Amino acid sequence: MPSHILQRRENESTAARIALSAATTRGAHLRTEDFGDWLAERRRTHTFRVERIPFAELDGWSFQASTGNLVHRSGRFFTVEGLHVTEDGEPYGDGPRADWYQPIIKQPEVGVLGILVKEFDGVLHFLMQAKMEPGNPNLLQLSPTVQATRSNYTKAHRGADVKYIEYFVGPGRGRIVADVLQSEHGSWFYRKSNRNMVVEAVGEVPLLDDFCWLTLGQINELLHRDHVINMDSRTVLSCLPFGDASHGALLSDTELLSWVTGERTRHSVRAERVPLDSVPGWKRGESAIEHEEGRYFRVVAVSVQAGNREVTGWTQPLFEPVGPGVTAFLTRDFDGVPHVLVHARVEGGFLDTVELGPTVQYTPENYAHLPAEERPLFLDTVLRAGPDRIRYAAVHSEEGGRFLNADSRCLVVEADAADAPLQAPPGYAWVTPAQLTSLVRHGHYLNVQARTMLACLNAAAVGNR
Repeated sequence: MPSHILQRRENESTAARIALSAATTRGAHLRTEDFGDWLAERRRTHTFRVERIPFAELDGWSFQASTGNLVHRSGRFFTVEGLHVTEDGEPYGDGPRADWYQPIIKQPEVGVLGILVKEFDGVLHFLMQAKMEPGNPNLLQLSPTVQATRSNYTKAHRGADVKYIEYFVGPGRGRIVADVLQSEHGSWFYRKSNRNMVVEAVGEVPLLDDFCWLTLGQINELLHRDHVINMDSRTVLSCLPFGDASHGALLSDTELLSWVTGERTRHSVRAERVPLDSVPGWKRGESAIEHEEGRYFRVVAVSVQAGNREVTGWTQPLFEPVGPGVTAFLTRDFDGVPHVLVHARVEGGFLDTVELGPTVQYTPENYAHLPAEERPLFLDTVLRAGPDRIRYAAVHSEEGGRFLNADSRCLVVEADAADAPLQAPPGYAWVTPAQLTSLVRHGHYLNVQARTMLACLNAAAVGNR
């Protein structure tokens, strides 16, 4: 008898089961048309309150005398420090040079973002949580089953257990559908990663308060609504292994990987952590750390009450952008196959030099003072797009546990040759949604905004799946 048993490298049925769930818009437990009432009832059940406070009223947080860094007395959670970034456009320094300082969040621990799935009536359903985050514009949004830092699930806060965590970190986990380390916001986090997981449960799963089972089709419908599906859910959903019905692309997969590698070697990026009180161009007041020109973002403090969290009351710092963002893919069909235009982006907090982002990922207010020729590529193309060119539109917020009122209008905009030529500018490439799905199975290829847009592409059924 052999001492080992070989198994298939890929479970070919998984993509088909996910496609069936995506095609099913009537769930076994909660109708989509009843979801709004369910979420409103969860909001009424608990007390939620977020108030801005001066830094002096933070409990457990303080500015270090030696560095000015904003730290927690436990040494856990995260710190707000300074970052100095220098970038050369070419490996030998003969390209344009960028040099800037900024505050940054340093949170070295890896969190778990996990969605539990289970079949009901032959269709995969996803266990989603109505979770309050202090930075969310409407406070309560749908999060993954588990959305927890290591400090949370090891109870550094001395609060209650994280519900369902045993399905993702315990020895008796179910069948792994997806499991990959992905970056967080490279503009605001220093080399932060989270473990994005989808696990199929084995056996019965108790349904607790604030949780609901939804098909992927129902979730996709909710992705067309503003401020409903939170960022952590979107990034996990983007990691689902969809099938590819098109089998064609302008770049082969090998050519695409070579292009990404070339972009990573083309840029030389040095990111050095520095004391927060030595960051030029930024000033600290009683209630905010902000840029002297009023651009980019500010660091503020809040007091929070949330009746359904592991800890029901706390204070913390948050990053708040100066205005709403715009995140968009330009899309074109080539020989009947939809492609989107990706941008190889440099962000100071990335683990590697470059990750792929959407065509446009900007806060327009930061560039309003610039003449047209100095504004970011494709930003004005997206901003002036008429309704007849917009294939998807919704407003989604970023991670509400660290960012306050950070939302972006997420768009898929149909382009023509005049707007976006076949020969993409340097730093840009045309790829298919299926190629993005292949890349996102590996960490640090797609940034968090691109993963949001991939989830939106799937929800909008852009692409031949």
